[in-house]
Formats: sequence, C-alpha cells, structure tokens
Amino acid sequence: ARLRSSRVDRVASRPSSPQIFSLSNSQPNSQSNSQSNSQSSAYPRSGIQLYRQRLAALQSGQIHSRLPSYSFASTWRNATGQPSYEQWRTLLTQESQSMARRSPGPVAVLLGDSLSLWFPSDRLPQSSVWLNQGISGETTRGVLMRSADLTTADPSTIYVMAGVNDLKRGLRDLDILTNISQTLKQLRQRHPQAQIVLQSILPTRSAQVPNDRITKINAGLSVIAKRQGAYYLDIHSHFTARDGYLRSDLTTDGIHLSDRGYAVWQSALNQSEGYLAQSRNRGPIAVR
Repeated sequence: ARLRSSRVDRVASRPSSPQIFSLSNSQPNSQSNSQSNSQSSAYPRSGIQLYRQRLAALQSGQIHSRLPSYSFASTWRNATGQPSYEQWRTLLTQESQSMARRSPGPVAVLLGDSLSLWFPSDRLPQSSVWLNQGISGETTRGVLMRSADLTTADPSTIYVMAGVNDLKRGLRDLDILTNISQTLKQLRQRHPQAQIVLQSILPTRSAQVPNDRITKINAGLSVIAKRQGAYYLDIHSHFTARDGYLRSDLTTDGIHLSDRGYAVWQSALNQSEGYLAQSRNRGPIAVR
C-alpha cells in the first residue's frame, strides 16, 4: 500500500509535489489469520446480530471495538430481521457521543459502507481506540451527510472509504468525486487537528461495478486528497488480481471481503498508523 501525503510538509520546506510513501506489501499474518478463523463461529454473522451486539455494548457503557467478538452473545445469537438505515445511523451517533464522554485516548474512525462495517475489531491496530462508522449499503452522499455525526467524538484520525455502492446504483463518476471532496472539506472544517485518510476504492468481481471506472475514480480521489489536505492510502493494488478483478481469495461474494481480505487491509492500516504516528511527532502540519 502507498500512503500519499499532502499534509506532512512543513511551512519552511514544502516540495513542489506530494510525497509518496511506499509501504511494504500488505500480506496477512498467518498466525493471526489462523486464530481469527478458529474463532469465526463466535462472530455475529448478520446485520441484525452485529447491531444487537453493538447496542448491548453501548447500553452497558463499553466500547464495542475493545470487546471480544463473542461478547453479549445471548443478546444477538438468535436475532432475526434487519435494522433500518436510520436505526444504524442513530446507533453510530450514540456510539460517537459515548466515546466523547469516555475520553479513552486517541480515537480513530472508520467512515464508510459495509466493507468498513464488517472490519473485525480484533484486526484493528491497537494504537488507537476505534469508532466504526460503517453502514451497509452506504453511498458517498450518505457519508457526506453523516460526517456531521462525528462532531462530538474529537477523533485524531479519520479513515474514509466509499463509492462502490454509488457505482452499483449508476451514479456518475463526477457525482462520486464531488461527494467525497465535500466530505473531506467538512471533516477538515469540523476536525482541523485530525489526520484524514482517504482510502482507495477496492476492485470487485461484479459486472455491476466496472473495474476500469474504479481505477479512474481512484486517480481522482488521489487528486482530491491533495487538494483537501488529506492523506491518500492506496490499497487497491494489493486486492487486484492479474485480470484486474478483486482477488478471489480475498472475497466472499465478489465485493465483500473474506477474513484473509481483512488481513490484507489490516496490514495496510498497521503501516499507515505507524507512519501517521511519526508525522504527529514531527510537529505542526501545514495545510495548503
């Protein structure tokens, strides 16, 4: 993965072009992957199960991302149905507010769609307390509207990824890029001290989502990150097979990720978090 920065340049010495930081190939940790597979039966498997688990954590005053995957199993194991978009949004807003009250330390946010929603908590870097703000089926317009829900959380880092559902619904590339640009602008205004990381859209194996359009949009996202004073995390290449499609070993259905897929993403986040920590230690950051 590559983390491109348009924010790390100090006022005294700003290069003419954004620096490109090369991260090593994002490969899963085999031991961690094996452990996750052995515990996979304890994970919530449906949206309603995950929703009930996170609601139980919120009601008990605990941080969901710091709990074992099997927590509150009695409240979600036999749950059926499907929570609405508004129910998810309300829950995520309440989790953000709860996080603000607890002040647990550096808070990192995943803002996006189902790919972010289903990121296993035990794979998230332990250097931060994570607030997962993903919603299944989310669009770039939805992410833009929900960016205001983070106001009380005061995050130190915000990771943004969205766009695949827009492509499935037939939105124009320009609309997707405009929504993302406005999202970064609003996040920057509301959280001026936060490090904002725009992640590339992942490839798919779906005929509904042309991979050539994803490549084109990702090029636009890189430009937008630079303009908005954000970082751009390019992980697209680590998920792409030689034929241009999402690697079959990293997906469950052609769009969503398998545990191995999340292990690849985890490796990229670990390296990204390490680089961002070094950037914070270098002092003030200039946004131009």
